[in-house]
Amino acid sequence: MKIAIVGAAGVRTPLIVQAIQRRCAAGRLDLTELALMDLDAERLDLIGTLTAPLEQGAGFHITRTTDGTVALNSADYVITTFRVGGIESRVVDERVPLAHGLLGQETVGPGGFAMAMRTIPVLLDYVALMRRLCPNAWLINFANPAGLLTEAIVRVAKWDRAVGICDSPRNLLVAATALGWPPAEIYLDYFGLNHLGWARSITHDNRDILPQFIELMRRSNQPWPGLPFDAEFISALGLLPNEYLYYYYHADQAVQNILKAGQSRGEQIAAWNAKLFADLRRLKAKGDLEGMLAAYRAYLGERGGSYMVAETGRGQHDRSEQADDEGYAGVALDLIEALSTARPRTMILNVPNRGAMSAMARDDVVEIPALVAQSSIRPLAVGDVPGHCLGLIQQVKAFEQLTIAAAGEGSYARAAAALTVHPLVRDHAKARSILDEYRRQHGASFPVLS
Repeated sequence: MKIAIVGAAGVRTPLIVQAIQRRCAAGRLDLTELALMDLDAERLDLIGTLTAPLEQGAGFHITRTTDGTVALNSADYVITTFRVGGIESRVVDERVPLAHGLLGQETVGPGGFAMAMRTIPVLLDYVALMRRLCPNAWLINFANPAGLLTEAIVRVAKWDRAVGICDSPRNLLVAATALGWPPAEIYLDYFGLNHLGWARSITHDNRDILPQFIELMRRSNQPWPGLPFDAEFISALGLLPNEYLYYYYHADQAVQNILKAGQSRGEQIAAWNAKLFADLRRLKAKGDLEGMLAAYRAYLGERGGSYMVAETGRGQHDRSEQADDEGYAGVALDLIEALSTARPRTMILNVPNRGAMSAMARDDVVEIPALVAQSSIRPLAVGDVPGHCLGLIQQVKAFEQLTIAAAGEGSYARAAAALTVHPLVRDHAKARSILDEYRRQHGASFPVLS
């Protein structure tokens, strides 16, 4: 088996390599080659130094390259996790809407729109390369906005073996373990889109324990991990919202909190990234591998421990990705294990609807439970969902599809329409101003529109 990671100079790559090495050693993955590809050769080398200790006796060959043809050639699984324009582009994505009093966030609202517009053309180029070099490979998309990009792959590129992944639903599952049962024994009846989903039941031993979970939240006097909502609100909904719904249910407060913090999340991470890679360069020049590893661990702790703190104005669950928490890597590798072995698994994934969720089109990519068996992914029936959820889902889906059309056609009108219909914008004049500013600040990395 060959796995290729496109965007492998990212800070999560050591965690992915570590998780792969651990699973291979346990006989859970039959991997022969891991191809790590990135356009930034220097960062790829620095990240490679961090993973070098893991490669000794790994049992599989690691290829590092800046050439996509080398990475994708004969791959069985391709993981996309790149960011067009780097972290600096995220700063622009988030700052532009904030100047208009609108949410600046990486995946939600205008920020997600700008990231998708830059990413779709590049992603489709990689799919074209896959068609030639690895026509039977599964494409596992990490890149944000994960659901929107997966829909572009399915609708535009017609690549059937595509799936988007995210660890947010998994975090709801982990939160539910506060009732005392391990995640493997709990089933989330989950529905929605990426970063726009709800769990309407938590099943353990054929019993819905969501009411018990809500009551536990009520009795707690502290913020609940991964759930930046009041227990009374969740009780009134009768649903467990994905943490990203904070940006819809508390949109004005989120903007005020970010402005009060004086620094967007992108600006925060950009500063940490700059320090991390400067430290890695300096320590590598001294031959201090232990120092490099310590700097990396400190970075993960600082980044994870501050997750959604500024945006919500309250303390949140520590999302640090350490050795015992595989995070995104765990989701990807669980998926690969189930696809490549005779051990089926039910997972919450971004996949074409195929009739699972009523009132959504067959090819709409939704985030729902799916049965993953050898070489197949089958969405599980969701049926009808509450009207207030469906209305928001359909409005955001319309935004996603207009964004895909705008990027594919190079249409200014469709791009402006996409922003206008998004529930966090809903103003055509602001949409055009934001779009014009994105075009100006992103320059060549933004699609040409006419």
